[in-house]
Amino acid sequence: MREKLFDIIEPANDKANKGSSIYDIVMLISILLSMVPLLTKKDTTTLFIIDRVTAFIFIFDYLARLLTADIKLNKGAKSFFLYPFTPMAIIDLLSILPSLIPINSSFKVLRLIRIVRTLKVFKSFKMFRYSKNLERLLKVFKNQSHSLAAVASMALFYVFFTALIMFNIEPSTFDNFFEALYWSAISLTSVGYGDIIPVSDTGRLFTIVSALMGVAVVALPSGIITAGYIDILNEERKEDVKVKETKKGND
Repeated sequence: MREKLFDIIEPANDKANKGSSIYDIVMLISILLSMVPLLTKKDTTTLFIIDRVTAFIFIFDYLARLLTADIKLNKGAKSFFLYPFTPMAIIDLLSILPSLIPINSSFKVLRLIRIVRTLKVFKSFKMFRYSKNLERLLKVFKNQSHSLAAVASMALFYVFFTALIMFNIEPSTFDNFFEALYWSAISLTSVGYGDIIPVSDTGRLFTIVSALMGVAVVALPSGIITAGYIDILNEERKEDVKVKETKKGND
């Protein structure tokens, strides 16, 4: 019974598994519908019903996955304790909790409402489970984690280093070091909001150098992710070729 349930709730890799394919479609539609209330600030009966119905579906999905955790993780009884701490299980739980938090008129504090609405955004992350492209992207981040971590460390050091220099070059421009960090991050990404700008020639010259160097730093993770994505596509093509050759050999 639990094996059949697991086959249904797991994303379908085999087109012949109609139960799993239907379940995937239902979950994708539910995820999309659950985001509808977040597109407006109004609270209507229709949006309330959508929120509650989708929350019920997500609760069922979470409990079903928890019930079959040992099949998923293959670690025996420990699986039921380990599963709630897996990344997707945490996302599932965060997408459910906001709909279970009652906000009565006496407790309707603006800050609490904002927190609850923010948590509801986690529903969109459930798409990762059912999207092949998003699954590939997660695999890229996992495979290239060391390279991306090295680039991230370099970028953070670059932001801190340039902020430190600029903070001392133009002390009158920045009220505190955090503003210098903000300026450095904005310059690194070439966003340029223009709310904090250098006023001295030295500061402007250093900004030019910082922006040019920043382009190279920002380009590094893009190249790593692209190369990793291509590698995964090539691996999938090789696997498909092997499967086709195996089927021909069996025939």
